[in-house]
Amino acid sequence: MQEQYQPSAVEPAAQTKWDEARLFNVAEDASKPKYYCLSMFPYPSGKLHMGHVRNYTIGDVLSRYKLLNGFNVLQPMGWDAFGMPAENAAIDRQVAPAKWTYENIAYMRKQLKSLGFAFDWERELATCTPEYYRWEQLLFTKLFEKGVIYRKNGTVNWDPVDQTVLANEQVIDGRGWRSGALIEKREIPMYYFKITDYAEQLLSDLDGLNWPEQVKTMQRNWIGKSRGVQVRFALDEDSKQGLEGDYAEYLQVYTTRPDTLLGVTYVAVAAEHPLATAAAADKPELQAFIAECKSGSVAEADMATMEKKGVPTGRYVINPLSGDKLEVWIANYVLWGYGDGAVMAVPGHDERDFEFANKYKLPIKQVVESTLEQPAYNPTEWQDWYGDKENTRLINSGEFDGMDFQTAFDATSAKLQSLSAGAPKTQYRLRDWGISRQRYWGCPIPIIHCESCGDVPVPADQLPVVLPEDVVPDGSGSPLAKMPEFYETTCPHCGGPAKRETDTMDTFMESSWYQFRYMSPKFSDGMVAPEAARYWQQADQYIGGIEHAILHLLYARFFTKLMNEEGIVPVKEPFASLLTQGMVLQATYYRETEGGKKQWFNPAEVEVQTDDKGRPVSAVLRSDGLPVVIGGVEKMSKSKNNGVDPQELIEAYGADTARLFMMFASPPEQSLEWSDAGVEGAHRFLRRLWRTVFEYISRGGAVNAFSDGHDSLSKELKDLRHKLHATIAKVSDDYGRRLQFNTAIAAVMELLNQYDKTDCTSEQGRAVAQEVLEAVVRLLWPIVPHICEALWSELRPGSSLWETGWPQADQAALVKSEIEIMVQVNGKLRGKVTVPADADKAALEAAALATEGAVKFMEGKEPKKIIVVPGRLVNIVV
Repeated sequence: MQEQYQPSAVEPAAQTKWDEARLFNVAEDASKPKYYCLSMFPYPSGKLHMGHVRNYTIGDVLSRYKLLNGFNVLQPMGWDAFGMPAENAAIDRQVAPAKWTYENIAYMRKQLKSLGFAFDWERELATCTPEYYRWEQLLFTKLFEKGVIYRKNGTVNWDPVDQTVLANEQVIDGRGWRSGALIEKREIPMYYFKITDYAEQLLSDLDGLNWPEQVKTMQRNWIGKSRGVQVRFALDEDSKQGLEGDYAEYLQVYTTRPDTLLGVTYVAVAAEHPLATAAAADKPELQAFIAECKSGSVAEADMATMEKKGVPTGRYVINPLSGDKLEVWIANYVLWGYGDGAVMAVPGHDERDFEFANKYKLPIKQVVESTLEQPAYNPTEWQDWYGDKENTRLINSGEFDGMDFQTAFDATSAKLQSLSAGAPKTQYRLRDWGISRQRYWGCPIPIIHCESCGDVPVPADQLPVVLPEDVVPDGSGSPLAKMPEFYETTCPHCGGPAKRETDTMDTFMESSWYQFRYMSPKFSDGMVAPEAARYWQQADQYIGGIEHAILHLLYARFFTKLMNEEGIVPVKEPFASLLTQGMVLQATYYRETEGGKKQWFNPAEVEVQTDDKGRPVSAVLRSDGLPVVIGGVEKMSKSKNNGVDPQELIEAYGADTARLFMMFASPPEQSLEWSDAGVEGAHRFLRRLWRTVFEYISRGGAVNAFSDGHDSLSKELKDLRHKLHATIAKVSDDYGRRLQFNTAIAAVMELLNQYDKTDCTSEQGRAVAQEVLEAVVRLLWPIVPHICEALWSELRPGSSLWETGWPQADQAALVKSEIEIMVQVNGKLRGKVTVPADADKAALEAAALATEGAVKFMEGKEPKKIIVVPGRLVNIVV
């Protein structure tokens, strides 16, 4: 055995051993319980970052732990390979996105393999390959024919220079992020999934998931179920010109607060509402405001922060309860795509309406008062209680005066129904999922447009519609729309000339079903082989960042329900358990440049001065010795230049050090602050572990581990075995139930501390030492597998660690024949005494009174009383 720990030799040898044994290549096996552990697959951006290392190490620890416990473990890996970053990088580098993507995959695969993750690489997939997305296209055509997918006009951000649609986050101060052009709102035909039809199912099924409550709450809020009333405000006779159908009769509004209907002082509509269009027909100022609204963001999130603006239309509606005339305003905070595109305004009890009414000097009417002691109502200064439902009652509301919220809700709802002016309605905030993207690097939408037959799904035998991979985009719209060789085709129905759809799918599509494709990635007759779907069912454990709590996880749940309805999978939920790991944080440093921008420096380039408590007080750039600003600790990112390259860490310390630091620095669900000293400490522990086994082997080689005759051991060896088996029990619980790996590592460190203090030179001692070291190596194998593999081959030559399995706690060793009791006099510790574990109260009192410390500090006095805490202490009160 080498005396020095050399990860550069140890790690490749271990990986070769696992590969040759095909240890992580699995198939369905009914004789074993299955465990499917899945970590969110990476985007092939170029190279791994520390967030990847942490995410995949967590999954690897769980997978290896389950493998040692006899489970048939599936832990796959692949690439979420479509998307805008590849397209933008390709534009910058003037290369095809496919070339850039496949080169990145090759490099990142090599990095992942160097970290020793227990992935089944034979199941590797990339979502940008036709072998993957053809099945997505097939499902699309089936759902389109069923009506679950439909086409309608959608409002989008249009960049007139780049000739493309931009996501809301790509619009910066009203301009395109790349072109700088003023963005327009446009209506274009897009494809939508009817996810709203599944809102109630998506909501109710959350209750059965073993997910963090925070994530479930975020999804509930996103789905946004609310109970309210659809209210009809009849149009004033003089306000109907230019309107047709129902729009000429009433303005429809959904509200969750019908109890405040008598506090409505105006109503507001979206710029696209037919009433707004009709009112603006002969009013240039209204037309100008509508144009301004249409050029704004289409994001609901932006509505909360932007300045609220509006103009009166000069048209009126009638309050169905009071008969009052209410003016209709066009407001930029009302979105046409949400609900009815109209809201009733109750400025007395809604903060947004209050702000708007004060700005435009509109009436504010109080109709709710608090039943608690509150400051007096002030129509010029908002107070939180104005919007409360609890501890309130109605005032200035006629027959409804004095009612609490629920009573008033029911009474006003009933009244509106009796007047045919409203009806109860359950509504969801969730909107149908628009999946059309006017980009190139994505899955082609399998639809053919025929002038005679309309929108025709591509027949199954003509799938996949293959995305040409030799295209270099220039950023000005989708290249597919400029390629007749791609879009010119014939109609599958009539055989006439037709045009292929040139939009591609939202990349959330690919990541919504990949968990099932891993079950049978080479299956050539559908999305997943039926027998594989029956065996693997769903991912038992899913791991990823909380930033994916809503969109990705919601879409994956939705897709699973669709696939279940199609008979493709037997489950309705994709992930039984979810772990959301915390971020990896690192210090940031910068200098202000001319123009107010910040130039960020990597922490490796900076020298930091600290105070006597180790807190940073100043920093200078090593290259020029000049000061830099300490920017605080933030998530590692390219933009802040505060990342650490995993490759450099692996080359300097080895993969096991990186893995150990990531698991020891904090619990998985909490953020981890990067520490060079912590990395050094992790490496130091591995060197100590190696040296401990080396010294043991050097003193006479491996022996048979102790297994029987616990009672014949010395007290010191019994104590060591007790510590060993208590550690096995704790670490098993930390891995299996608590998912707290830092405490598992700490427990093993404590065990090694006791081992170092124990004399194991006797024959029995060496057998116990062998038992301890074999267990330590198996307990740490999930976290630092390479070094443990090497040490196992020294401790048990010719055997395989994974076949030996997980160590089991010996119940006999956990039972102590003697225990140590603290002895206190008047509450202060004055000594310790060893007593039989089954000693009764009288024996404990007698043993405590006889100790040297008790005799000394009682000073000959008789005890007033003696307090016994069994198994822990005796307190003598004098």
